[in-house]
Amino acid sequence: MTLLAEAARRIPLNRDRVLSAAVVLADEVGIESLSMRRLAQELGVVPMALYKHVANKEELLGGMVDTIVGEIGPPVPDAPWKSAVRLRVLSARQVLLRHPWARPVIETRTNVTPAVLGYMDGFAGMFLTGGFSVDLTHHVMHAMGSRMWGFTQEVFDDSAGAGNQHAQVPADARAAMAQQMAENFPHLFKIAAVAAHEDGSVVGNGCDDQYEFEFALDLLLDGFERLHQQNWTSGGGKGK
Repeated sequence: MTLLAEAARRIPLNRDRVLSAAVVLADEVGIESLSMRRLAQELGVVPMALYKHVANKEELLGGMVDTIVGEIGPPVPDAPWKSAVRLRVLSARQVLLRHPWARPVIETRTNVTPAVLGYMDGFAGMFLTGGFSVDLTHHVMHAMGSRMWGFTQEVFDDSAGAGNQHAQVPADARAAMAQQMAENFPHLFKIAAVAAHEDGSVVGNGCDDQYEFEFALDLLLDGFERLHQQNWTSGGGKGK
């Protein structure tokens, strides 16, 4: 054991150190392999020592979410609301890309922590400070959904795994599958064919997650701006 490792193990254990170590471990081994026992081993303590700082695995996961929420950049002071929102959402997306395990953890949280509430409060505040009514801001928050956290549920699965599986299928079998799809699902086939073969497109070969994410984000922000300018209300559409 190196002197540096020995010194690290002598640092007093506290909640922040436990959560930071859990985030690093999840980044390295994945959330499925994260356990209290393995985390204790990484910290050089017995598992029971962790329970002085987190009551159980669920509290650990909630604290890990709080930790990465702290990595999201704060709203830019004095920036126009649209720029402020866009920058913060894209900052959240960068955090989620750094910590791929975080998305399913966020999606399955049932207890909302003060850190999560604080982020949501600040998010709503960017619209309210921009002059949006409370009514419109309420609907904006619903429309943003998980996008405020930097991710969305994609309708097309273009994961690397799916791509690798596709490459392993013989060319004649792929051609037969394409023909069957063209006959049974012609509209989806047109979209898939364009995404896969327009080499000169902005998106490139297949769907680009970042491009699609920003495309939808900008579409939402433009729509919010139009409704705001029209003094839209949920009770009667455009304001009188």
